[in-house]
Amino acid sequence: MILVGAFFTGMGKAGLRGVDMLAVMLMALVFGGKASTGIVLPLLCLGDIASVAYYRRHARWDLFWKLVPWMAVGVVLGVWLGKDMNEAIFRKVMAVIIMVTIAIVIFMEYGKTHYVTNNRFFAAGTGLAAGFTTMIGNMAGAFSNLYFLAMRVVKNDFIGTGAWVFLCVNLFKLPFQIFFWKNIDAHSLSVDAALIPALVIGFFLGLKVVARIHDDNYRKVVMVLTLVGCVAMLLRK
Repeated sequence: MILVGAFFTGMGKAGLRGVDMLAVMLMALVFGGKASTGIVLPLLCLGDIASVAYYRRHARWDLFWKLVPWMAVGVVLGVWLGKDMNEAIFRKVMAVIIMVTIAIVIFMEYGKTHYVTNNRFFAAGTGLAAGFTTMIGNMAGAFSNLYFLAMRVVKNDFIGTGAWVFLCVNLFKLPFQIFFWKNIDAHSLSVDAALIPALVIGFFLGLKVVARIHDDNYRKVVMVLTLVGCVAMLLRK
């Protein structure tokens, strides 16, 4: 199960956004919510480095700077408030919020409205939610997906900007996981070392899959995969 989770993590970092939520769910089923964040984070950092190396020329730095500072604040809030939070309730609330937000994005897509995306509180709220959820359960991918979907970012810029965002945020999270939550140690790193081959295979296969997805269809694929991940979160006990 964790090999499949590492494989999905690699595919997500290659640009198949949304499938990484399934990876988070699989890891949490095996290790538990909090403990799984320490297992997954080093794998995410490796995937981020590979993703930045591949998509480094594709980035929207204006969107990066709108999102990352708020995500950093969300991470700190997650460290402070999330240590003793009821994981099952939190996960279901986040799934409902994400599904409602997807409905808003679909409405904007077909209504051709830019009011929400031009609102400065949209980036702040999305960034805070992404930072908080990434510290609690590595679920920020859903919120960042929704932000980039709402901003109508083209495929390669979507992936490249996300790669830079998560490389910075995941490196920022490392000290908190090591020294405050103590979720990363020699044992967890040995598990990660065994999962690296699955991560690498998932990454290179993901690149091939993403290359075959037309720009116009990429947004739909991300929406569907994100929704599948939310349903899985709701159904998980």
